[in-house]
Amino acid sequence: MEIYHISAECFPAAKVGGLADVVGALPKYLNRLGHDAKVVIPGYDTKFSRERDFDAIFKGEIRLGDFHLHYDVVKESADALGFELYLIKIPQMFDRDEIYGYEDDTERFTAFQIAFLDWLTQTGQTPDIVHCHDHHTGLVPFMMQHCYRFGHFNRIPTLLTIHNAQYQGWFSFDKVGYLPEFAAVNGGYLEWNGIINPLAAAIKCAAMVTTVSPSYLEEMSGSANGLENLLRFERGKSVGILNGIDTEIWNPDTDPMLEFNYNTGNFEAGKSENKKALCKQFGLDEKLPVFSFIGRLVYEKGAELLPEITRRVLSEFKGKANIMILGSGEAGVEEHLRALSHFHRENYNVYIGYNEQLAHLVYAGSDFLLMPSRVEPCGLNQMYSLRYGTIPIVRRTGGLRDTVIDMGDGGFGICHDQTSVEDVLWSIERALDLFADEQRFNAIRREGMELDHSWDSVAGKYMEHYLNLKK
Repeated sequence: MEIYHISAECFPAAKVGGLADVVGALPKYLNRLGHDAKVVIPGYDTKFSRERDFDAIFKGEIRLGDFHLHYDVVKESADALGFELYLIKIPQMFDRDEIYGYEDDTERFTAFQIAFLDWLTQTGQTPDIVHCHDHHTGLVPFMMQHCYRFGHFNRIPTLLTIHNAQYQGWFSFDKVGYLPEFAAVNGGYLEWNGIINPLAAAIKCAAMVTTVSPSYLEEMSGSANGLENLLRFERGKSVGILNGIDTEIWNPDTDPMLEFNYNTGNFEAGKSENKKALCKQFGLDEKLPVFSFIGRLVYEKGAELLPEITRRVLSEFKGKANIMILGSGEAGVEEHLRALSHFHRENYNVYIGYNEQLAHLVYAGSDFLLMPSRVEPCGLNQMYSLRYGTIPIVRRTGGLRDTVIDMGDGGFGICHDQTSVEDVLWSIERALDLFADEQRFNAIRREGMELDHSWDSVAGKYMEHYLNLKK
């Protein structure tokens, strides 16, 4: 079966968050099941695209309303990711420093989607499934069904995966002319609450909708940034499938980014060596437990609580804990976190930005990982931390609820119910008590490392749904 994944991100070619990790892993595991899964993303000006070799595949031209745009399709030459990776390069739209955050993002991603379908049309390709990821590709199912130019695709099933329903790609109807011509009667498929909503359009038009965890599917019925009624209406074609992690990349026994490799047989020594390296690099006390946060410093992640959590841990539990934060996001949060480093040099540090190698070392060298998320559709960080013998401290929401069982219930993590400073402090106090009980602490770490969150079984679930869509 030939499956095209179309996405705004794909690790390691272009990454902002967990979307990239999923799109960079799932196709590889689908191919190992004997299928032909491919990935198409925009041709960003990233280190990956500059350093890898690409073959020129196709040159085309599209219209975006009154604009005529040229595009090039290139393919990563070596298929080094375990699948064919295609970049659609549109000059002056994607050859920029960042992936998102521009005033013309509507134009950028609409052009990308039109170019994708134009390329398939011009080259006579008819894949078995087109798998769309988030709102950046949400217009594809609509165009395949309702735009005259792409009507020959209307028998090809599309599947939408919602990684985060908070972002929907809204734009006004004065830009509807960007899309290839379609019958006016079908314009309602694009509309939600009076504007064009690409994510809503995909939910309406896709043959199937998946979310990245079962709990997130349930939660969206009550909280989906305005799409609650639509998701309840389309519930019959929706299913929650928990993401996996790429256990080849995220493997402490072989990870080249670590100071010391380890497995369940020698994890105590292995984690100790990585902790020493982490603490030396950031001026922390290696004798104390390290509580880390890795991720975007945004409201969804509860990041605005981190400065107060840090301040109180370092005062109320003075000399008992280290705090290490790796991330970037809201400027005010970044500023507060930087300021704290001037007052707590021995037991606190922060790295503003993202560094893939450092992230691996933080997972391996930390004792606990903080995830006080308000919204966490799936979450991969908690699975990475478990794989590396680091105990996650999470709020019960979305995929965190599905993947982390509290140690008080016989599990391998520490859970709390609210995104609040007090809830997190209470969990940290429990963690300090656990850290003092070395035997139990090591038993829980070993149990977490032995859990199977690989993509192997997850890929099989997706294949079952692909096959059902083709019947």
